Amino acid sequence: MRIFDCDRHVMEPLFIWEKYLDNQVYQQYPVHFKHHFEAQVDLPPTYYIGEIPILKHWNRDIQLETALRPQNSTARKLAMSGLGQLQSMDQDCVEKALIFPTFTGYIVNHKQVPEQVSLAYAQAYNRWILDYCMVDKNRLIPAAMVSRHNTSTLAKQVELIAKQGFKVITIRPEPINGYHLGESVYFEFWAACQKFNINIAFHGGTHLHGDTIGADRFDTRFSLHACSHVLEAQVVFLSLLEGNVFELYPQLKFIFLEAGAAWLPYWLWRLDNICYPEFPALVKDKLPKKPSAYFKNSCYVSFEVGEPCLDEVVNWIGNDKLLFGSDFPHPDHQGFNTNALTQEQSLSSQDVERTLLQNPLECFGWPHE
Repeated sequence: MRIFDCDRHVMEPLFIWEKYLDNQVYQQYPVHFKHHFEAQVDLPPTYYIGEIPILKHWNRDIQLETALRPQNSTARKLAMSGLGQLQSMDQDCVEKALIFPTFTGYIVNHKQVPEQVSLAYAQAYNRWILDYCMVDKNRLIPAAMVSRHNTSTLAKQVELIAKQGFKVITIRPEPINGYHLGESVYFEFWAACQKFNINIAFHGGTHLHGDTIGADRFDTRFSLHACSHVLEAQVVFLSLLEGNVFELYPQLKFIFLEAGAAWLPYWLWRLDNICYPEFPALVKDKLPKKPSAYFKNSCYVSFEVGEPCLDEVVNWIGNDKLLFGSDFPHPDHQGFNTNALTQEQSLSSQDVERTLLQNPLECFGWPHE
């Protein structure tokens, strides 16, 4: 099989910030570790930016469980460099990969980080990831980061990102600084992305210092992780619908990652059959088409290995809108292997093969090879 992995991550070494970040920002807000030691247990370090913890609800129970569980230290080390990433891809039979940050998103989107610091870290990451992927630009495709702390800067950020050669921007699905993605303050951003033909990849995560669903009522890893990816994916799709974004910017492509795909049939069915026809006069100007039609036109979604109901997903959005992402090297997805992709899947073998190469090539507008 030829595999295009649409969700593969780096592990950002600490030294990159001193090299790629503006020196004044680095002196005021350096990223660093604080180590914690207990009798017979070496707890994992806590990340800080300046004096601010980078992860929310990263408590002792999670640290202890992380220290005691089997480690994937080899995979994390490989993800620190482009050469290591390629080595890991060869081991997993991955031909191409879309490359995402791990910790940078928690810095750039942190609600306590000042606007100029958020922007500086986003742009420093973009400079570094381009160098990271330089080892093989045909196989390693980087996703750029933007700072959403000041939405008036977004169009300029996109212009620079386009000049740097990026084709994908990754953003979190949550509201940042009080604005959700369907609000009019983002219209210039969407217009710039459409102008420069840049795709948008939604990638959530647990432990953001922000307004992630569930963070206001839970503090356990179990519940936070249950909410952070899938529920945010559903709500950001609704936000874009409510904001008329799909109708106003029909050439944009939106990619939903690490939330699975089985949520789609129920969500689209409910939006189409319960919410959309309830008060037609209230939605006819914003949504001349049903919600499912906008997903089929503008969106792609990645599936999980072994996920149920994918045949029903295909019934709703077609077999050309499914992608695969391994989430390497993160510990909640350590079971990835090529055999698992073709065994016990709720998809036909032909559909599985299509998701692994043809669909991502079409999504990103690259010719078939």
